[in-house]
Amino acid sequence: MSAANKVVIVTASDSGIGKKCALMLAEQGYDVGITWHSDEQGAEETARQVRGLGRRAETVQLDLGNLPDGAAGIDELISRFGRIDALVNNAGAMSKNPFLDVTLDEWRKLFTVDVDGAFLCSQKAARAMVKQGQGGRIVNITSVHEHTPLPEACAYTAAKHALGGLTKSMAMELVQHKILVNAVAPGAIATPMNNMKEGEGKSAELPEVPLGRFGETQEIASLVAWLCSESASYTTGQSFIVDGGFMLANPQFKPKS
Repeated sequence: MSAANKVVIVTASDSGIGKKCALMLAEQGYDVGITWHSDEQGAEETARQVRGLGRRAETVQLDLGNLPDGAAGIDELISRFGRIDALVNNAGAMSKNPFLDVTLDEWRKLFTVDVDGAFLCSQKAARAMVKQGQGGRIVNITSVHEHTPLPEACAYTAAKHALGGLTKSMAMELVQHKILVNAVAPGAIATPMNNMKEGEGKSAELPEVPLGRFGETQEIASLVAWLCSESASYTTGQSFIVDGGFMLANPQFKPKS
């Protein structure tokens, strides 16, 4: 699964799933572009660990809530490295509110980050890959809610469904350039977003999910690493659900009495 001397950019790799993706891809042989929104210290720690694995790391701020200027960091990283071979769109936002209470501003802010941001980052990366003429990989981190609604989170659900659709469209159009595009759809994972630390997932009970626990970042990042490897050379346009069986049970919808 070696990817020696290739470059990957992982957005929002200052913590959580993004950080673990950056480290596992570095172990696989990638040099890593690391982006952060507000946690520069976290990004620098990820970079330190990537360098400890013998790979090059560069960091840059990315503000996908302020487009198009906020995505310029992708161009900067491509320029610093001189190329790009893979992109992991991990940056995202989440909000919950009943459908009747959601404002247009809230809706648009979430779509700007989760859909528009991924679109712009992917387009920048894909254009560079096309110029290089050697193909590439794009992996979008969506959510189990790309496939099933999250109650009282219509904007988030719709945005993740949209990102799933974008994944399929990109896969169809970019395959002629040997750029493979897939999505990974995590369920409940032990990350700062869930007020959990790495390693707490397997010991944290989640009885409504068949596996009975939260997932670990490594259980997502290992799939991302595979999708960015030569072993996944016949895989494109797919969305891989990693949710401990949540979709089988789908316990979140309970009729109100």
